[in-house]
Amino acid sequence: MPRDGGSERIFELQEEVQQLKEAVASHAVVDQAIGMVVALGRVGPDEGWQVLKEVSQHTNIKLRNVAELILIWGRSGAMPEEIRAELEDALDRFGPTQIPGEPPEQ
Repeated sequence: MPRDGGSERIFELQEEVQQLKEAVASHAVVDQAIGMVVALGRVGPDEGWQVLKEVSQHTNIKLRNVAELILIWGRSGAMPEEIRAELEDALDRFGPTQIPGEPPEQ
């Protein structure tokens, strides 16, 4: 059944609102992950953002998904090895640190 002009506009606005809600939620996840990187990596917020971007680029995983994995790690202590290694490498470039829970270097 075809929509009239008003119904079509309402549908478009509902879609736009949904997209904005998703963007806000994504932004919150990324901000929380940056906060964890800042606290644990002893780097500034700008460096925390760069660390997340580098991990995302080097693992070919969307930045939001990297952020989600970091938040899960904060709650559970579990992190995929590929992410852990890239996170540690990125933090080494921006500040001297070792990710908590990693075995000491030999």
